[in-house]
Amino acid sequence: MANGRILHTMIRVGDLDKSIEFYTQVMGMELLRKNENTEYQYTLAFVGYGDESEGAVIELTYNWGTDSYEMGSAFGHIAIGVDDIYTTCDAIKAAGGNVTREPGPVLGGSTHIAFVTDPDGYKIELIQNKQASAGLEG
Repeated sequence: MANGRILHTMIRVGDLDKSIEFYTQVMGMELLRKNENTEYQYTLAFVGYGDESEGAVIELTYNWGTDSYEMGSAFGHIAIGVDDIYTTCDAIKAAGGNVTREPGPVLGGSTHIAFVTDPDGYKIELIQNKQASAGLEG
């Protein structure tokens, strides 16, 4: 599978319009495409920072009539690299987003991170771009 590539991460959402608004207006992504399946009663919306041919995106899945899901304990977070974590968090807060962990160094290291929560409670980790490929090392 050496030629494999991550295409998208799918998350289930309870209010598709609210989620699209969050990922586009608060997180600065684009709505890339939206598909509705009337036979099986679901709608998919793909959001990202660029076309799917250029990188991974997020698939928002709305199952008609389902307005919430249990988070469970297996899913951790989506990670997004940003150029300036401090101004990004300020912009997210100004747009009505919920920064749940203010930007700063990770415990025991020097990589700067922050956490944001989306309307469904999914955690999004923001990592300073210049440190993103180093993981959470010092």
